Amino acid sequence: MAVHGVLLAGQAQPSQSGQTFEVFAPDTGAKLGDVARGDAGDIDLAAQHARRGFDAWSRFAPRDRERVLLKAAELMEQRAGSLLDLLIDESGSAITKARYELNYTPDLLRTAAGEARRLYGDTFPNDRPDRISMVFREPVGVVGILSPYNAPLALLAKMVAFPLAAGNAVVIKPSEETPLIALAFARVLLDAGLPAEAISVVPGFGADCGAHLVSHPQIDMLALTGATHTGKIIGAAAAQHVKRVQLELGGKNALIVLKDFDPNEAARIAADGIFVHAGQICMANSRVIVEDAIHGDFVSAFKQRAESLKLGDLRDPETAYGPLIHQRAVDKVSQQQADAIEAGAKLESGGHIVRGLTYAPTIVSGTPETCALWRDESFAPVANVRAGKDLDACVRIANDSNYGLSAGILTHDVKRGLLAARQIQAGSVHVGMHPFQSNALAPIGGYKQSGIGRSGGKYSTEEFTELKWISVETGAP
Repeated sequence: MAVHGVLLAGQAQPSQSGQTFEVFAPDTGAKLGDVARGDAGDIDLAAQHARRGFDAWSRFAPRDRERVLLKAAELMEQRAGSLLDLLIDESGSAITKARYELNYTPDLLRTAAGEARRLYGDTFPNDRPDRISMVFREPVGVVGILSPYNAPLALLAKMVAFPLAAGNAVVIKPSEETPLIALAFARVLLDAGLPAEAISVVPGFGADCGAHLVSHPQIDMLALTGATHTGKIIGAAAAQHVKRVQLELGGKNALIVLKDFDPNEAARIAADGIFVHAGQICMANSRVIVEDAIHGDFVSAFKQRAESLKLGDLRDPETAYGPLIHQRAVDKVSQQQADAIEAGAKLESGGHIVRGLTYAPTIVSGTPETCALWRDESFAPVANVRAGKDLDACVRIANDSNYGLSAGILTHDVKRGLLAARQIQAGSVHVGMHPFQSNALAPIGGYKQSGIGRSGGKYSTEEFTELKWISVETGAP
């Protein structure tokens, strides 16, 4: 089986150390390949290439950057078949989720392409009439990307496309669980005409690869999509080197269900919002807060919905979701659940391993608010359900969290829904929907420990630019 190399200047190369690591399919355990294990030496080479790549790419006219990103979107659609298999095998995605990523990624690329023409500056008045003040947006330089395993194509595309649209070069350290998808995506961009040195991919692990990316003097900015504890480490390290960061972190998202909403329909929406990709979505509604009047009916309908989900062949469109990414993820949620039940929570449904790394759709009610299952991100197909006396109580429960990424409110009363949306402390709130919503133009990001900065549309390109004030004196000194 061939070794997948570090991607530098458009060429796959062995790592400087010669070390490799194995990649396995989480669903079957089958070995997918050997991958070069990058470390400090590889990051150093990638940063050197990226500095030269930035000098070239940043000089491309906006229309030329646009052209490359549009071509990449076209190539993504042409290669969808091979990428579909890779997503299913490497990330354990059910085919419906894999197709979603494949459909969403070209949309992200085309949205970023348009942003290449919209890096607007500004002017402002001066007290001196003969002085002109202008504000320009310029690319940051070289952006280090640390991408996740849960949506390894779509999220990587978002993290890469918008910095590129602004004229930056990128060095990618993908999750060690999904390096093959990152390498394949980078190849799409290169084949679309991106200068070879403007993108590098260095697979590896956090301590001997990611840490060097964070501290490298040639890396000007860092972008992470990942767990909050990882974000804290990277943010602290970046601060020591005075590097800018854009962090999209974890969530313990609330879905509020008000009494005017049909419990059966609410159960369907709640199930869609937590059980997609086995709950391995940062915007999944792992907390469901239901008004007292319909709490019992909702729980009954929610249990019925969860128990009807099919867990089978990942290539079967009827399969709801696949495995958790590794055994550590299974062990984590199993321990969280056991601790919650010991503390008085009630297991309503699921709570066991179906096979391998596949965890049953699980509903727990009455989880004490001090339990990790209620307070910490589980990244698993587990929903906590609690009752709230009224809308105000539901909002208070939703806001009692260290996270603030996304939220949903199920009501037909738009006025009450909008009022609650303004009160909820989250980066996005969706009325009539579950919290897991995506839009290539939207500013995705969170309050509190759910992150720093926003990603998507103009908000991304603004994150990855510097503002420069230039003034010109046109009159007498």
